[in-house]
Amino acid sequence: MLGLEDVPTGLVPNENVSPGDGVGVVIDGLKRRMDVFRWGLVPSWAKDISIGFRLINARAETLTEKPSFRNAFARRRCLIPAGGFYEWRKEGSLKQPYLFQLENRQAFTFAGLWEYWQDDQGNELYSCTIITTTPNDLLAEYHERMPVVLDAEHCWKWLEDRPVKELQNMLVPYPSEKMAQPVTVDPYLLKRNAV
Repeated sequence: MLGLEDVPTGLVPNENVSPGDGVGVVIDGLKRRMDVFRWGLVPSWAKDISIGFRLINARAETLTEKPSFRNAFARRRCLIPAGGFYEWRKEGSLKQPYLFQLENRQAFTFAGLWEYWQDDQGNELYSCTIITTTPNDLLAEYHERMPVVLDAEHCWKWLEDRPVKELQNMLVPYPSEKMAQPVTVDPYLLKRNAV
């Protein structure tokens, strides 16, 4: 779908990415090269990288207001390729994961932001966050938010220099009718794969 020119050889598909893990990102719409960044945004002004665990997602409605995201929204947007995503719903005393994919089961991209951080010893870190929005009708039953999904028509526009209003207009729920029905996933299988 993306027609990427260069994909890191060390990047392998991961069905259960956790905060702090490396994820594939694309930051340049012309070169279309994939890099690996840490999931959980670490702003350049942060004292240490632990803040990233609190910044795995960024609310679309407040990107221009929050200091953690404002500059990245203006200058450092990225695409995060995926084949699906999980939402966990509380059912009785347990939390049940559901897998969400596009109706055609094709890969897609999340709208994201990225940052560069360096500590006093010169160690560098590239990190990213996934932008979320209100859920579509399909997801509303499972969660109060959903990631912003960009299809092939819109994904490269996200990386271009465009007016803020035009970028904000892309941060909407993906249409329910273009998504497959969610699939129930064994939570123990996900936990075992994460180890």
